[in-house]
Amino acid sequence: MRDFHFPGRSAVHSTNAMVATSHPLATEAAMQILREGGTAMDAAIAGSAVMAVVEPQMTGIGGDCFALLAGRSGPVVAFNGSGRAASAASAARLRDHGHTDVPIDSVHAVTMPGAIDGWFRLHARFGSLEMARLLRPAIGYARGGYPVHARVARDWTRAQAHLAKRDATRALFLPAGRSPSEGTIHRQERLADTLDLIARKGPRAFYEGAVAEAMVRTLRSHGGVHTAEDFSAVAGEFVDPIATDHHGRTVHQVPPNNQGITALMMLNLLEGFDIASMRPGSAARLHVEIETARLAYAMRDRQLADLASMTVGVDDILSKSWAAELRRRISPHRATTDIGPLGLRTSGTVYITVVDRDLNAVSFINSIFDSFGSGILCPETGVLFQNRGHSFSLDPDHPNAMMPGKRPMHTIMPGMVTENGRPVLSFGVMGGDYQPIGQARVIADVFGQGLGLQEAIDAPRVFPQDGVVEVERSVPSGVLSDLEDLGHKLRVANDPLGGAQAIRIDHDSGLLTGASDPRKDGQVAAY
Repeated sequence: MRDFHFPGRSAVHSTNAMVATSHPLATEAAMQILREGGTAMDAAIAGSAVMAVVEPQMTGIGGDCFALLAGRSGPVVAFNGSGRAASAASAARLRDHGHTDVPIDSVHAVTMPGAIDGWFRLHARFGSLEMARLLRPAIGYARGGYPVHARVARDWTRAQAHLAKRDATRALFLPAGRSPSEGTIHRQERLADTLDLIARKGPRAFYEGAVAEAMVRTLRSHGGVHTAEDFSAVAGEFVDPIATDHHGRTVHQVPPNNQGITALMMLNLLEGFDIASMRPGSAARLHVEIETARLAYAMRDRQLADLASMTVGVDDILSKSWAAELRRRISPHRATTDIGPLGLRTSGTVYITVVDRDLNAVSFINSIFDSFGSGILCPETGVLFQNRGHSFSLDPDHPNAMMPGKRPMHTIMPGMVTENGRPVLSFGVMGGDYQPIGQARVIADVFGQGLGLQEAIDAPRVFPQDGVVEVERSVPSGVLSDLEDLGHKLRVANDPLGGAQAIRIDHDSGLLTGASDPRKDGQVAAY
């Protein structure tokens, strides 16, 4: 239990339905859908659409989505709503121009936006209310204006140089020549028009016709090779989730091109350590987290790609025997020095989890990758394009090499934990490359060390980088000293490490427990 002498958050409890998002306006929109009898998926779409307006630095309809769904019984369902590279994308062309990676703020990093297609495919299978009803709050905020919240304002300010590079983006997102401050009312009228058209006419109104033509014109005016056919070909897919057993529970992820397998590998590695005997937040506990993460990320960067391009199978990566072999490289007394460069970085996204009155759980994530994505805005439609293609490799021999029509290795990853076939935790951790270590941390803290859900999300975080470990300022000085004694070089992180939302389900009592990360503007609501 937290010390009530200090500021903090309590977990939220309910026995009916619950929503946890990274923005209070999105939480309220999703809760209203549940009150009207909508499903968990209806609420997730409504909340995600609102965040696509009110958190423009993190998400939007120019990005992608992934989802995991679990009912009271039956298998967990996974959905991959990530877009592909343009049909004329060429790694060789970029190499010929002197690039060693896909420039993060260039049109060449723009992959096809999969979110709108994903919303409609998920709604067709799991929704009940009309899509026009679900998109109404987002349209209202885009047209009538929304107040900029504190974390959004902070991120916006830090992205000013990025936003100033292009005329259309600068005009919309730097009104009066600067980023909006907290409490400023901001509007996106063209985005409202596009969302309204989609609500009335469906996803083809986005991927074909005037909207698609405008998006193609914008991308090609910036030197892109995207075509109308690329947009009309966008199609997400339901896929079989991957999973690992962890101390009597099953942890589910979306398969590659999603990086969720990285968290599963971390959990397999952590199984060999007596986490329960370690003091939460201690140097010993953080040390094994750092060391297992380094090994898992090294695997990710060598092997992860669109599933058809991978040369090592999922079953091999998740082999418990392989985890045991790798674990021998970890010393409990000394930091590893032979992992090699990881090239990790944090970025922003949004996450929403919903549990409805029938205990259907949805774990849903939507993103444009970097802060304000590529920074390329289509002025006619209000669509800001993602830069997910930056994750491609330009090495022609790498499994994740850029190729026409290929999906890049993707960071956003919803999480789901089941026990005896029923969902017991629907959760996600935001923050780009940070997400696998963040998810493994939450699972280990909650199920391995008995921390409360909000307590686990609040706990100070660490993140291994090349030759250094980033630490949040909240890590106690004594722990920092102990980590240095173990051989870790430390650096205070510029930004908070990720964010998180989670809902835990107790099927015996019907109790729902929700938590939302204070590192963002998030909120849990229930009835």
